[in-house]
Amino acid sequence: MRKSRIKPSEPLPMLTPLPGWITATSPETLEMAAFRSGAALAHITLATTADHVPQALWRERLALAAAEVSAGIAGRREGAGAMRDALHLTKAGDDPGPAGNILRQWSRAVSRPISVLNLGRALEGVAPERIALSLDATGPTPVDRAAQVIEAVLEDNPRGEIAALILADAVLSLALGRDHLLPLLGPVMTARDLRLRGDDLRLACHRSAVRGVGQALPLAGTLARAAARLRAAVPKLRAKGAARAVEMMLSQDVLTPVALARAIPESLSDRAARRLCERLVELGALRELSGRDTFRLYGV
Repeated sequence: MRKSRIKPSEPLPMLTPLPGWITATSPETLEMAAFRSGAALAHITLATTADHVPQALWRERLALAAAEVSAGIAGRREGAGAMRDALHLTKAGDDPGPAGNILRQWSRAVSRPISVLNLGRALEGVAPERIALSLDATGPTPVDRAAQVIEAVLEDNPRGEIAALILADAVLSLALGRDHLLPLLGPVMTARDLRLRGDDLRLACHRSAVRGVGQALPLAGTLARAAARLRAAVPKLRAKGAARAVEMMLSQDVLTPVALARAIPESLSDRAARRLCERLVELGALRELSGRDTFRLYGV
């Protein structure tokens, strides 16, 4: 028997792709690189203000991409799947291990509004004064401010790449008028980029901003379509608390049925949460991301 697939009742507005001239060639001069990164950042504001893009989920998925890159910079080989397992299958209060801790830092950084206090909770061991100085960075462009932050943080702590990238993306997000951190540099900057200084680092940051926007925009479109399918499935669900569960799924990278049940105990038991996830997978509105028969992780 063929499984029914959910389709949104109305077509979604399309996100305009990044114009080709912005990414056609790698700019050789700082001035041209700054011009192109400025155009790319202006373009992505269309997605950051789009109601049909699940903003929290978009930030979470970009945080996962940034965490994977950060793990590589730190010399670790864990991919996205292992990092998800380490963070989401570890009991609350337990140590998720080095890879899980990297993902936790990025996830915490994007989950709350940008502030010294909230970033301090994400960046354990980074002094509030350093965070405050970073958020007050000045420069001719948002990307120049981000480069300034990276250089200053790494001058204080040469092994502080994760903090440097999180704070740089925080500064960039504030300059774009966002109150939450949107990872754009974190998912694309390399260890080689982070060893640069001065104008060389600024050039690398401008180029990275263009690449980061180029990755973030298609993801926003993909998640917008997935969100529409998931919301369209709600009328077909019998479980109490289904609508609330769907909204949780649209704000977090992955969830376990146990986590859903704990968040909505008055409506969902562990068994009901598991059946709800399985039903959404059958409808094509949710994915099982672990590939396992047990300890499964579900996400859009």
